[in-house]
Amino acid sequence: MTALPFPIELDLIGIGSGNPDHVTRQAVAAINAADLILLPRKGAAKDDLAELRRVILGACLTNPATRVVEFDLPARATGHADYAGGVGLWHDQIAEAWAGALRGAGPAPRVPVRVALLVWGDPSLFDSSLRVARRLTPAPRIRALPGISALHALTAAHAIPLNTTGQPVVITTGRRLRERGWPGEADSVAVFVDADGAFRHLPPEGIRIWWGAYVGMAQELLDHGPLAEAGPRILSARAAARARHGWIMDLYLLRRTGD
Repeated sequence: MTALPFPIELDLIGIGSGNPDHVTRQAVAAINAADLILLPRKGAAKDDLAELRRVILGACLTNPATRVVEFDLPARATGHADYAGGVGLWHDQIAEAWAGALRGAGPAPRVPVRVALLVWGDPSLFDSSLRVARRLTPAPRIRALPGISALHALTAAHAIPLNTTGQPVVITTGRRLRERGWPGEADSVAVFVDADGAFRHLPPEGIRIWWGAYVGMAQELLDHGPLAEAGPRILSARAAARARHGWIMDLYLLRRTGD
């Protein structure tokens, strides 16, 4: 557990995937009700992400009493033999970074202090913030405010439904897709956190892919089609985009049958 310098109430605010128009009125109200907003920085190569948060705050924050505190987010070490253990250690480090940012913020304006973090997409879907928050002591009261997730933004951008009629959807990671193949009997598989195009390891026959990078942002890239045809294009576009911007956030939906 990570000790906080003072008791807090914590709002984890979903802000969509980079488009200020995706921020809900509920999110705007929570931003302006906060005493402190913690804004993470991920290094110079990913300063675009911090700048997008600054742009959103510039558009939404009107309360002059709300202070924005920037802090450096620790990078996750790669190559850990125990994947879950490595992620857990990283979450411990993030919790300490949050607490350190609060310690550096000065005296508490009131107790409990109302603290907000702007979370990409939705804080309950493929995001670590809720797990990190539960490492804090004294335990804060936590509110998770839903946002437009990257998955919703992806399917909307391609104008497709998430599932085929009456069929389930599996949400997984690139690592699990690469190691275990197609998961179960689902017709549709949404894949997050894929560093190297794990779809390359699937037999492409009868599979379609809908891919998006920087979905909702000005840099948005989209492609779709039969996996055998679209897969090589996506890998090439992905490599070029990463080289151009220094980072990439992307995801995709695979489907065995159309609808």
